[in-house]
Amino acid sequence: MSRSAKQLTGLFQDIYQSRNVLVTGHTGFKGSWLSLWLSRLGAQVTGLALPPSTEPSHWDLLQLDMQTTHGDIRDLAIVEAVLEAAQPEIVFHLAAQPLVRPSYANPLETWSTNVMGTANVLDACRRAPSVRAVVAVTTDKCYRNQEQLWGYRESDPLGGHDPYSASKAGSEMVVESYRKSFFSTEASALLASARAGNVIGGGDWSIDRLIPDAARAVFTNTALEIRSPLATRPWQHVLDCLAGYLQLGQRLLQGESSFANAWNFGPGPEGNCCVESVLTKMQQHWMDLQWCQTDVTQPHEATLLQLDCTRANQLLEWKPVWDLNESIAQTAQWYRAYLESRHVDSLNQLNEFIEYARTLNRSWTGKDSPETLENASPTP
Repeated sequence: MSRSAKQLTGLFQDIYQSRNVLVTGHTGFKGSWLSLWLSRLGAQVTGLALPPSTEPSHWDLLQLDMQTTHGDIRDLAIVEAVLEAAQPEIVFHLAAQPLVRPSYANPLETWSTNVMGTANVLDACRRAPSVRAVVAVTTDKCYRNQEQLWGYRESDPLGGHDPYSASKAGSEMVVESYRKSFFSTEASALLASARAGNVIGGGDWSIDRLIPDAARAVFTNTALEIRSPLATRPWQHVLDCLAGYLQLGQRLLQGESSFANAWNFGPGPEGNCCVESVLTKMQQHWMDLQWCQTDVTQPHEATLLQLDCTRANQLLEWKPVWDLNESIAQTAQWYRAYLESRHVDSLNQLNEFIEYARTLNRSWTGKDSPETLENASPTP
């Protein structure tokens, strides 16, 4: 990251400025983008995660100047040591085994990471005097999927067919149990969970995710093989869901106990789109992209999944900034810039996102406050 990049001000009432923050899973896709944003907000960020699992990795490309520890959240001693050293006031817990298909290949690792790993983080947090707020990130796949036409609300039953989805439902149950048992007194930290839909954006290189697989196919001049072209998901840009996490964290740090709950963060109705439509939209910005449907038998995956985000829209005053078309355009632009010239466009896209959010008068932007932005991008 360019050391000359200036701090972003006026956002989230400047609550993260100079504040100690711990991000678990900072080497992952969402975790690296969150670490970038927190660093630009002036937070003192510490990361705990396994080393990046892909090459390249967004985390490595960003080259952020922050304290990091490579460790497994299933090791309680490591989690406790990092909390003791970092003294965070807020913890964003993103570390997880985040993929459906690998959960079939290694279900025990998925269960232990997503359930016991979450329990370790929360147990360490409840005994850490510095911690005032925890945002535990799970997924929209934590719901018991009935293939229904309407979106799932936070009060709907949890469940899951595959080990990943079921383990994320288990993670949510751990969060609820800890909230009721240990985070419910006047003196305790506030604990919330965040459930996002399918997140896209530059820098994701995970296997078995649509956009990274598409980028690899273009890079190798092959056709992308897709499993379920008509499968529908709620697609949104990574910065939109992160804005929700940061806004939720802000309210917890301000001591508003009514926000210590579960929250959906998903797109508007136009963001509920099938796989084939997403690829068609992306092809408009990346003509080299081609795809075909595989005829190989696949493990079970849900074909229809939507979120109802009324709670976040009305109570948290959170709404998406980029619609699906702009999210896909920004994502295609990021990958094209990297694959064609090794340019990392993350900071520039963050700046564009914030500037556009201001024009929409999003509540977290501090509309009446001056903002300092530098149109500079991270250097690989």
